[in-house]
Amino acid sequence: MIETIKEYASKRIDLLKIEATEKSSLSAGIITYLIILLVAFAFFIILFNFGIAFLIGRALNDTSYGFLIVAAFYLLIMFFVIAFKKRIVNSVADQVIKFLNH
Repeated sequence: MIETIKEYASKRIDLLKIEATEKSSLSAGIITYLIILLVAFAFFIILFNFGIAFLIGRALNDTSYGFLIVAAFYLLIMFFVIAFKKRIVNSVADQVIKFLNH
């Protein structure tokens, strides 16, 4: 009886180790994927914003106006993010909890 309990405990520990390894490796893969995606998206956003700024600047016959308008747009976004901080934080926290529970 004691041998059976020891064997069960040993097998249970091995199973927990395997599950932890699986979750760790999946987490590492997801984090790597998200970093690559984030870097690619950052380059896209930067280059897209330069293009929009030059396009607006050309339409207004002054490149600096294009960059100022794009900067003002991001300033407006920043104000909205600050104004809705609590809602954004709670929404992200809820999504993380849902993701971790699946």
